[in-house]
This record gives sequence, structure tokens and C-alpha cells, in this order.
Amino acid sequence: MTPDVRDRAGRPHHVDRRPAESCPIPDAQWERALELIGRADEVALACHVTPDGDALGSMLAVAFTLRRMGKRVVASFGDRHFAVPRLLRFLPGQDMLVAPEDYPAAPELMIVFDASTFERLGLLCSNAATAREVIVVDHHPSNGGFGTLGLIDAKAAATAMLAEQLVYRLGGRLDRDIATCLYAGLVTDTGSFRHSSVTPAVHQMAARLVATGLRTDEIARELWDRSPFGYLKVLAAALGRVTLEDGLVWTYVTRVDRAAYGLPYAELEGIIDIVRRTDEAEVAVVLKEDDQGDWQVSTRSKGRVDVGSVCAALGGGGHHNAAGYTSHDSVEETMAKFRRELRKAS
Repeated sequence: MTPDVRDRAGRPHHVDRRPAESCPIPDAQWERALELIGRADEVALACHVTPDGDALGSMLAVAFTLRRMGKRVVASFGDRHFAVPRLLRFLPGQDMLVAPEDYPAAPELMIVFDASTFERLGLLCSNAATAREVIVVDHHPSNGGFGTLGLIDAKAAATAMLAEQLVYRLGGRLDRDIATCLYAGLVTDTGSFRHSSVTPAVHQMAARLVATGLRTDEIARELWDRSPFGYLKVLAAALGRVTLEDGLVWTYVTRVDRAAYGLPYAELEGIIDIVRRTDEAEVAVVLKEDDQGDWQVSTRSKGRVDVGSVCAALGGGGHHNAAGYTSHDSVEETMAKFRRELRKAS
């Protein structure tokens, strides 16, 4: 079925749904996913904790499609303080979200987006463990294949690319709501089309989404050009203690920093993208203390070092150039362990 899209003038616009690059996921796995979805009365969707645009956008795009198929749909993520990050509150479909405590205890079918491990589901780990079937839609190389069925493509630039294929295979049509969700996922995980993961298929997907009439300038403003005043103060504190050493640049943000300005943890996401600009550093690290007192470690590489393998060795994972993990140690011990693993990978 060809997506029903129109250009900004309202004229019908034909969209070729065929991917520019072959998908490595076997057709048999897609067919199995469609079979499981087809026979399920209710589908429970989940994405990783503290969701980014790719996680939440992919989940909501598929949720729209399932609801239009007549399925009962419930969607969530397993944060203790359940709230959609401010930057993503423009995404449509949030009426389908429920808090973790209202999520089915033992779903008939659960579809997980953008999570490489069960642990990334937070409070929904137990729900996934008791679900009859768990379909995992993901693009992280560190994904070990958890769940009962994997739709995993480590070469995909974003989980949104797989979500789009699932929408099509379910017989869905692109409209502005679905396209907004998918576009948010695509642009956030490609760094506005700046990362090395960008391929012709990425731009062709973007063209299909923009053809629905998206205001890409408005989406960009929501994602990157807005922040509360307190963010500037916290950013100043983080930059004030930034350290450069042997090709590594790093800093940290404490709960005290945030509390002084009432800044939620989710607002810290962009700090790593400022720190990583340092010309003299190949690897950038930002430690962010969450509300429970643990350190969420974000890492970036300019290409020579595989920070995904470094983070995997420390209990996390991600991609070659962008990865993360959780540390329960002090700042000093966290960085000491990171340096040891970094030396092995360099």
C-alpha cells in the first residue's frame, strides 16, 4: 500500500516506500511479527527509560498505526518519575501513554523500541519478562537479541527507519502525525543528518516524511532551539569544571547543580554535544547525576575510538561513536574505570 501523502500545497504526492538499501532483517522475521500483531487484541509498546526522540517517536508512530487497525494500544517507558521530556512534548499521540504502574503486568504481546537490553526498560523489565511474546525493534550494535523476536538492524541510522518499515508492512499510511514522530527519531539519532550513519536511504526517508507537510523548522526549534534559563546556568557549571587530558575531554553535572535552578535531569541531554566539539579531544564524556544519585555516563567519539565497546565493557552499550552506561561509583572512580577501558580500546 502506497502511503497517502500530500505536499504543502495539498496536492497528492506519490511516495516510493521501497528502501534505498536492502534491509538485513529476513522476511520471515517480519512475517512472524505481522502474524503476532495480527492475532493480538491488545499490543503493549515500550521504549527505553528517559526516552529520546528516536525511542519515543518510533513507539508513537507504530502506536498510531496499530490503533488505526483497531487494536487496543498501551504505551509507556519505565522511569520512576514518569514524564515525557520537555523537548518531546510536541509529539502527537501522547494520549496513548500510561504510567508504568498502569501498564499490563503480563502483556500478550509487547513491542520494545530502541532498547538494547532488558535493563534499559527500567520499571518495565518485569513486564517484559512475563510477556508472552516480546518483539524488539532496535538498531544498536550492542543488542544481544533479547526478546522472543528481533527486528534489529545495526546499520540503520535510527530505530525510526525500522519503525517506518513496520508501519508500511502493517498496511499503514503516512500522515502528518506519524511522520512527525518518525522525523523526530530520524533527526535526533543522525544529529540533524551530520553523523556518519547518514546514507541515501536516510535522506529518502526524510523526503517521504517531509512530503506529508511537516514544518521541519518548527520541529527543529522544539528539539534544539529551546531551553529554560536554568539550563544555561547548569551548562556554565559543567563547562567551568571541564577537563582535557590526552585526547579525552570530560565533565560532570550534579544533582545539586540542577536543584539550584529546578532543572529536570532530562534537560541535560545536549551538554555532551557541546563538550564533544573540542578540537583537541577524540573522546568526550559527560557524567550526569540522576535523581537516584547514580551517574549516567554519555560518551562520544570522533571515529577513531569505539566508545560502544568501552561502554559495553562497563555494563552499557550503544554505537561506535555514541554510547553510554550507568555508574554507581564516585566521579573519580567512574573516570578511572573509564580511562582503563579507553586505553584498551585506543
